[in-house]
Amino acid sequence: MAQELIVSSYETAQQINTGALVLGAGLALTSMILVPALAMRLGLSASLTGALRIALMKASSRATTPSK
Repeated sequence: MAQELIVSSYETAQQINTGALVLGAGLALTSMILVPALAMRLGLSASLTGALRIALMKASSRATTPSK
């Protein structure tokens, strides 16, 4: 039973694309840190900043989700 779980975890880990994880992490970092900083610098409204953050977080989620 334990060996089956290890094999299953290993197979799942093999399916995750490293490039997708790096892209997803970069987009998440951008949405959490860079977008608010740039928005404050440029004087964008809070609603526009929020919309940009949401769009980047959705893109991050899509980038890290394995395609079927």
